[in-house]
Amino acid sequence: MVFLALSFEKRKSNRLSCLSVMMSIKLERSKQLDVHRLYEGRMTNDEIMDRFFGKGTLQLGGAVVANPRLTDPPSFQLLFANPLNLDADALTLALREYHPELANATAELRTLPASQSTTHGSPTIVGLIGWGRHAIKLVGSNSSLEARRVRACVQPAHYHSELKEEAYRHVAHVILHYAGYELDPLEQHVALAVASAALARFAAIVVINETARSSIPVMVLEPHEEDEGDTLRAIRSLPIPLIYAGFVLLEIEGETGVWMRTYGCPALRLPDLAILAEGHHQAPVMLDLFSNMLGYLRATAKSFAPGDTMGVGEGQFYRFRSRTTDEWFLDSPGDLFVVEEIDPSDVQ
Repeated sequence: MVFLALSFEKRKSNRLSCLSVMMSIKLERSKQLDVHRLYEGRMTNDEIMDRFFGKGTLQLGGAVVANPRLTDPPSFQLLFANPLNLDADALTLALREYHPELANATAELRTLPASQSTTHGSPTIVGLIGWGRHAIKLVGSNSSLEARRVRACVQPAHYHSELKEEAYRHVAHVILHYAGYELDPLEQHVALAVASAALARFAAIVVINETARSSIPVMVLEPHEEDEGDTLRAIRSLPIPLIYAGFVLLEIEGETGVWMRTYGCPALRLPDLAILAEGHHQAPVMLDLFSNMLGYLRATAKSFAPGDTMGVGEGQFYRFRSRTTDEWFLDSPGDLFVVEEIDPSDVQ
């Protein structure tokens, strides 16, 4: 049996002050858009669109070219209260002002003719965002996302009901697909978060991660005074289950207590975690617990195995186990460990 010691880190941040306690949801898996299948056949074969679909030649310091070798890249979805009014120059400026690492960032946009976006949900604008090793495809539409998909990510989220209602009433959306050359999946998600923050200047209100069944106000990703001039470092250090993965409360019929679990961690090469808590009041504590456990795994490049134990703070110990066949609601495309608190005398 492996014993892992973890220094429990409490996070207090003005950036997260707009977030509130989570809500419970019923289980339903959302689906991702296949941008190539939906849109490639309806676009003019111009130079920007060639690079959008990875057909250009990548050159150091040259134009952004999407990586055609990515098979399952992460994506974020942004909701807008007003019709899209994006401008490539203004978006480029917003990116470059975000952090010195983005000093050479670029944004290219192409508005689609009406003949190419005639059906509901069809894109009205597409584009490429890029800096360094990062490339991001942008697909925007003056239409709402499917209500079921929005609700699955907004209802269990951590922010106030007024903003959730505004998200439900959105009239336009943008989908950001990672299409770059960075191999670290967390850095891919960070790049999507940065691009989302830049779009806040164009009245984006909420950013969604469908894979993680999570969403946050876009303002969380914007620069804050507490960043001390290094917003990119702050975004990299956000709690993983906040938007890079998700944290959801589940009330299961016949179960005493509330299950709390993550979604989307396998996309970051991390395991999902779950715990049976006494009630909703424990959600902030469990969110911090999972955030620290996942951060520990990422920082040390270690992994959990069934039977491992971990000490958290003084006198608190947890054991990890696999889910049982009766715990169908803890499904995950990768590893998932159930976390159970144990008595110190049970630690070997």
